[in-house]
Amino acid sequence: MKAYAFLLSALLAVTLPAPAQDAPISPIRLNQSGLLANAPKIAILPDAAVKPVAWTLRDAGGQVVASGSSIVSGDDASSGQHLHRIDFSAVTVTGDGFTLTAGNVSSRPFSIGPGPYAALKRDALSYFYHNRAGTPIEARLVGDKWARPAGHPKEVAPCFGGKDNAGNIWPACPHSLDVTGGWYDAGDHGKYVVNGGISVWTLLNLYERQALKGKAPAFTDGTAAIPEAGNGINDLLDEARWQMEFMLDMQVPDGTRMPLPLGPQDGKGRLTFTPDVDVSGMAHHKVADERWTKLPLPPHLDPERRFLYPPSTAATLNLAATAAQAARIWKTIDPAFSDRCLKAALKAWRAALRVPNALAIGDFNGSGGYGDNDVSDEFFWASAELLATTRHALLVDAVTKAQFFNRDAIPEPSWGQVGPLGWLTLALHPEVLPEADAARIRSAIVKSADAYVKEAGDSGYRQPLSPKGYGWGSNSGLMNRAILLAYAHDATGDARYRDTVVDVADYLLGRNPLDISYVTGYGPRAMRHPHHRFWANVLDPKLPPPPPGVVSGGPNITSLGKEGRERIGDCAPQACWKDDIDLFTVNEVTVNWNAPLVWLAAWLDEGR
Repeated sequence: MKAYAFLLSALLAVTLPAPAQDAPISPIRLNQSGLLANAPKIAILPDAAVKPVAWTLRDAGGQVVASGSSIVSGDDASSGQHLHRIDFSAVTVTGDGFTLTAGNVSSRPFSIGPGPYAALKRDALSYFYHNRAGTPIEARLVGDKWARPAGHPKEVAPCFGGKDNAGNIWPACPHSLDVTGGWYDAGDHGKYVVNGGISVWTLLNLYERQALKGKAPAFTDGTAAIPEAGNGINDLLDEARWQMEFMLDMQVPDGTRMPLPLGPQDGKGRLTFTPDVDVSGMAHHKVADERWTKLPLPPHLDPERRFLYPPSTAATLNLAATAAQAARIWKTIDPAFSDRCLKAALKAWRAALRVPNALAIGDFNGSGGYGDNDVSDEFFWASAELLATTRHALLVDAVTKAQFFNRDAIPEPSWGQVGPLGWLTLALHPEVLPEADAARIRSAIVKSADAYVKEAGDSGYRQPLSPKGYGWGSNSGLMNRAILLAYAHDATGDARYRDTVVDVADYLLGRNPLDISYVTGYGPRAMRHPHHRFWANVLDPKLPPPPPGVVSGGPNITSLGKEGRERIGDCAPQACWKDDIDLFTVNEVTVNWNAPLVWLAAWLDEGR
């Protein structure tokens, strides 16, 4: 433990300092935490000039390092700005205190070197420990500021029974389950199987990819500030297991029958229940508060009753997929846990085949719905994970004959579109498929990446997303596209894909129209007021601000909501954001957004 304590103090010492308050906007937009020495070095200048602008790069001593003229991008639909691009990628010198001048304006000082990614991957992973349920968050690991008592320390939850918001009467199931643990999903205290699933998968996929590609693991034992550090297990696996154990506990006991609405309903909120459905082996969709709570509210003071909400096919397949993934990863690390996961995965798979249309359509108070009327992508994902784990020949047909498999390109992953996760798992395990099918997977990933590179080229801020794509959680969409781009780079070595991943990271860390770093603690103008009930210092000075490494959902042009429209006003897609704790449509934080931040930071750190 003494050696671990020394290592922890060393890690904390290199964590970036807290951002200054209300730093002025820089007229030149750059990654506020530093540019990678071995990647493109791009700055963006919002300027009305229609001709190129002369620029000069100076080092900390004022010596000219490089100079040139900007490239006029012109009017940009995503940002609403007229833009110039300044490219000084040819610069090879490294250090701190560089300053870029263009015309009569100058940037803040910045660094060129390894970038912030070694620290960022650790801080981003710490999000999950901070948001653990069922255990105290210890001062020795996070500092006095963020320590808190356990939230919901012994959570034995009964099933919800009664009226939903549409007036439908839901009969309660006959059991209660001990579902202590897991992660709080977002700024509230709900714990979800859907959304928890993609988050666990993303962390485990990072571990599995690095292991199979021969990369140094991002989180060897003792490198993360978690209670399990020092147990001989990779810390990334320890953190993912905290949620995986909770998801296993959400599985419905054998012999359980209950009424459920099955299949499409009338679309007006009225539900027709099918009596006596065998839900054995399915997964409850979530456990959450009976009513919405207000901000601020530390989790150990949550006064609401908690319920298990009805099982869904989507949750069941999330369990099947992630438990299958965990089973193969822990096979030699912890054979007993691996066996438990595989049995749960197969049970959930059989339950989903038996009840393929239990859709998450209930409108309940107190928690997010995560509704999904199409679970074909979940079936594909689960079958791909089970195939990669069991190598069972019958699953080859389940994969290759699935509707989702017969595409020549794939979308970026999201909690509601998990089919791409199956593709990426199969890309790591091409040996489980006929060579022609494995080649098609590689081709589809590269074709998607090509489309993203083109979108980035059409964007003034070089982002692989069209103006219409900036919806709820747009930053997550960008990061998940970056994961696909990283896979394409793994497959081809084509620098265009890596460069676009760097573009995404630069945008998140400040190279954007608002000159805002969307990651807490990273940059002089970093987000400080996420929508979160405990990190709510702006509402209650006794509570803490967010720790470093928390990513905001980001700009949202499609679903701002009334309050967002009033507080933000008219905005271009990339400018529809405000650092406001009340605006969950733009400034929410959640596990499925921080998970790809961990993945992205770890991938970029591999190239140091």
